[in-house]
Amino acid sequence: MESDTWALLQSLMSIRKTTPPEYPHPRELLSVNPYTPPATLVQSIMNSSPLLSELVVVREWLHDSVPAPTLEPGATNGYLRFTRNAVLQGKRTGRTGAGLVAELDPDAVNRDGVEEKGLAPDDAAYEKAVLHALYAHVRAGQLEEAVELCRKANQPWRAASIRGALLFQWRAIANEPREVDAMDDEDAEDSQQWRGNVRRRLWKKICSQAALSNTLSLTERALYAALAPTAQTSISLKAIARTWEDHLWALVSLACEERLSVGLSAIERECFWENGLGALESGAAAPVDDAEEDVEEEWEQEVVQALEGLSNVQVADGAPADHPYHVSQLHIILDRTDSLLEAFATGLQEGTYVSSPEYTTMTRFFAHLCLFLQMIDMSVSPLATQIILEAYLQVLEAAGQRELIAMYAGALGDNAVERYALFLTSLELSADINERRLALTRAREHGLDIERVAIVTAERTIEKAFTILPPTRGALPFVSAMEPPPTDAEWLLVRSIEWTTFLESTYDTALEQTNVILRYFLGHGRVQVAQSLLDMLPPDLGTLREPEEEATEYMHYRQFFGVWDALARVNECEALEQPQMNKDTRAAWLSDYKTLIEQAHEQVVKLLTTEWLVGDPDSRAGAKRQRDLVRIRQIYIPELIIRLHATLVNSRGRIPENLKYALTLVNVVADSRYRLYDDFSSQIGRRLGDYLGAVRHAVLAGLEGGGSDPFRILTA
Repeated sequence: MESDTWALLQSLMSIRKTTPPEYPHPRELLSVNPYTPPATLVQSIMNSSPLLSELVVVREWLHDSVPAPTLEPGATNGYLRFTRNAVLQGKRTGRTGAGLVAELDPDAVNRDGVEEKGLAPDDAAYEKAVLHALYAHVRAGQLEEAVELCRKANQPWRAASIRGALLFQWRAIANEPREVDAMDDEDAEDSQQWRGNVRRRLWKKICSQAALSNTLSLTERALYAALAPTAQTSISLKAIARTWEDHLWALVSLACEERLSVGLSAIERECFWENGLGALESGAAAPVDDAEEDVEEEWEQEVVQALEGLSNVQVADGAPADHPYHVSQLHIILDRTDSLLEAFATGLQEGTYVSSPEYTTMTRFFAHLCLFLQMIDMSVSPLATQIILEAYLQVLEAAGQRELIAMYAGALGDNAVERYALFLTSLELSADINERRLALTRAREHGLDIERVAIVTAERTIEKAFTILPPTRGALPFVSAMEPPPTDAEWLLVRSIEWTTFLESTYDTALEQTNVILRYFLGHGRVQVAQSLLDMLPPDLGTLREPEEEATEYMHYRQFFGVWDALARVNECEALEQPQMNKDTRAAWLSDYKTLIEQAHEQVVKLLTTEWLVGDPDSRAGAKRQRDLVRIRQIYIPELIIRLHATLVNSRGRIPENLKYALTLVNVVADSRYRLYDDFSSQIGRRLGDYLGAVRHAVLAGLEGGGSDPFRILTA
């Protein structure tokens, strides 16, 4: 049904979107040539009526879409062979077969006065099969096949009656332009031959009588009603209609035939083939008047009303009238695609179709319909298009068809970037970095601004993670060397930076977002998670100088992790000391240990004396950033001071001068230029008193070598 609907749409849109050439009116043709054949006049009538032209296209579509006849009766060895043998046998024996006709002419069964007489069973079955096959051929627009079947069935009279449907045509006397290249010998000979029915009006009258005859079978009546449909015979045609398409075909066939009949009747006085010599004596053709336009308008209204009635017609087979494809086909025929899309979009908003088994298929069809109509510059509601495409994008996401989403998101216009970014955000942790890169690349392939997509995706991912993670407030966390692994929400926040690091053009945004994420993790004491974020970043990010404030903050974080690693290396080296070391090994270890402590001491002091993460209160970054920076300093400034102090003091047994450095560090903490004492809090372990207590123990350790001067160690 979907392919049939697309075929209908393509056929109708091709004529609706094409400016038709100028065709002469039938009266103009007759004024030039009163011998113009009816077939040429009918073509002119059709060209002058846009609706009639469309209905002819619809009828051809119905012919092409109907299933082919499933059973052909085949050829027969003779006309009514079994009945003929029975009749001849009765004549020889003097006993006529009971229930058999006495004559073999085609009307024998239906002749008046013949009651309960029929054909031999085999002939009756064959006759029934032939009629069904003939109707199927006519329903499919296959008149030549129907005629050929009649010949195979030895029924030339029925073949002649079917060929009566052909309009009279004689190219030799018709004013029809033909291409010069086509005027070969075969065409020249063909143009001299006439074909079709010269007395079609009379033939049509006989067909109508046959279609209304109660003596004929239902199938035969429908056959004649299909050949020459009229308002009176339509009841016979509808009686055999089983599907919605059958009802539509009956209606369209009737509408086309009626309009052509009315058009021919209006010009019959000027046409030789309709009025004989009277057409030659009537003089000039009458001009086109308003009455004909009124007839056309009235006919169009009747056709539209009849088509609208198909929305609730009852069918015996196939999909019902309210099936989405039938509804779509009817709206396409009526040229109401805009209202069709709006109705479907409204249903999507109200959740009408969600539980339907055809929801996926219909959403796909309407999404493609929106795109097709936009492609050919047809009027489409932007809101309806957005709703339908959004629904189809959800279908694609649910089906895991990620490679298609960028293409359809790109059709959303102003919302394209936001919608595709929403999809990329929904990937969360299900896609690795290569899949993410590929999904982002598809944005460029389908005309989206890839930089904007990357930025918006990162922003939405960060927002999503922050809605799950706890806020940065409350008591300061204790930094542990054994952190638990990151949660899914924390890892989602870390990987959000991938979106803005795929492209160098978004590095400035990546720099800003990196600082936001690092502030969060450091503010929660998650040093190792923050370190994993830094490991993911491209080296070139550190070369950025603009915006200056963000670049400076980022370098401060780099500096901090350098210090943190230096202290960690000291601990690792200290753990390598073994009692059974020989002299040379111990000397080498001690040299490395001393070097690492010196490096750590130098880096910590440098960080403490360079206004590390000291924000500008007047900065445009906002109060939250300033609060986050203050919190980070309150966590890590005391932590670094106390850790360095402990490292220096604990190593005094191997490196005695380190005790001096530990006491010298007090001067840095007390220096009013750096105001490090302000970063100590009232929390246990981070109080200034805790540090001063450690300093007191260091002073006492200086007296271990003897003497009573606690400051002797500073001058030693």
